[in-house]
Amino acid sequence: MRTDYQKNPETAPPTENALERKLGLFDSTMIVMGIVIGSGIFLTTGLMARQIPSPSLLLLAWIAGGLLALAGALTYAELGAAMPKAGGQYVYLREAYGPLSGFLFGWIMFLVYQTGSIAAVSVGFAEYLGYFFPSISIQRILLSAPVFGFTYTLSAGQLIAILAILFLSVLNYAGLGFGSLIQNISTVLKIGAIAALVVLGFTIGRGGGIDFTLAPTGSPTTGLAAAFGVAMIAVLWTYDGWNNINFTAGEIKNPKRNLPLSLLLGTLAICGIYVAVNYIYLYALPINELSGVTRVAEKAATSLFGPTAASFISAAVVISTFGCVNGMILTGPRVYYAMAKDNLFFRKVSSVHPRFKTPGFSIFIQAVWSCLLVFSGTYEQLFTYVVFAALLFYLAAAASVFTLRKKFPHLERPYKVWGYPVVPALYVLASLWILINTLLERPVESLAGMGIVALGIPVYFYWKKKATPEVEKE
Repeated sequence: MRTDYQKNPETAPPTENALERKLGLFDSTMIVMGIVIGSGIFLTTGLMARQIPSPSLLLLAWIAGGLLALAGALTYAELGAAMPKAGGQYVYLREAYGPLSGFLFGWIMFLVYQTGSIAAVSVGFAEYLGYFFPSISIQRILLSAPVFGFTYTLSAGQLIAILAILFLSVLNYAGLGFGSLIQNISTVLKIGAIAALVVLGFTIGRGGGIDFTLAPTGSPTTGLAAAFGVAMIAVLWTYDGWNNINFTAGEIKNPKRNLPLSLLLGTLAICGIYVAVNYIYLYALPINELSGVTRVAEKAATSLFGPTAASFISAAVVISTFGCVNGMILTGPRVYYAMAKDNLFFRKVSSVHPRFKTPGFSIFIQAVWSCLLVFSGTYEQLFTYVVFAALLFYLAAAASVFTLRKKFPHLERPYKVWGYPVVPALYVLASLWILINTLLERPVESLAGMGIVALGIPVYFYWKKKATPEVEKE
């Protein structure tokens, strides 16, 4: 199968059935930040504090995670600026290693990774919304029935999660402008809420000093290095999602400039926000009181401002998760659209709505499958299976910056990754370390995930066999 970059190093000219470039630099930066800042920053630190009961090491983990995310963003910036096409990693994998690798990435994305993330975060949205309206919470069970030896339960929160997915999918179907507007508003609101927590925490909050000694609780320092490594996994997952902006590269205005800038500005801002928020957590509570706390933001805010602050944090998480779901709904369909353009998915998925100029059917099937995952309640289990496989594809996509420089030496690269080859190599090695650690810590889930990937191989050959001669010549 020949591709645009094998025919001509320049981007292929737009066709009638094409997406339109409507996203500016601000829109793109808000997508980067809106997807990354979900619920993780409000929940992760307490679990990390149990692993590393050291404020200095905890903050170091967040700084190190930010630097690694920045290394990845700079690497993806070169790829996105050189190949500003819808699909992101799918395109880079296809061009670097062949269409099978790109398809398997898209297969995992649609089957579990993107749709499972949408399901999980939308349920999180419903859970926090239930703080204000208990009658629609996850805890309110509407149906309980035995199914194949198991007890299936359906909660009001699941229905709210499904309504949220459908509502946001309809908005994104009706135009990129609607989706980006929701993204911009929700991201600005969540950044404002976090900024208020940090600024008011330091000015009027009832906090104390932070003990930056290596082991302030008197716990032994032996084993802290290994524990730091485990905590870093949680940090990097909280930073995850910045790369989704590359999926929409085909709809970014002046992508050779705006895509790299949005990745750089968005990732730097996220790093600053995450470090500041964790500093305020440590300012609010000593490390031993943070240890093991799931809703760490609520506890810290309550300590700083009193019990009414819990409502403020819950509202912030509602806004944050809502925007995160919208960002994933906006970006994911561009991958399936790119696959279908290569005749490796249902051909209708490659269609662009004549009026709205969105990949309408791609958005539709993503919404349907995400809702089914919410109904099934199995999205969390499925997600743990494909984490290893997703990491593998992310690593391969980052490594493609080396492959593509050799394969297409004359390809125009408006932005070249700063610090090449050290910066991309650092990101690749860090990803490899996390990959190996995931395999060692969760061998059954990792192998099961690779099994799901392997199921995509016969599916790929099925689609390839169905390809028409006209498509094969493209």
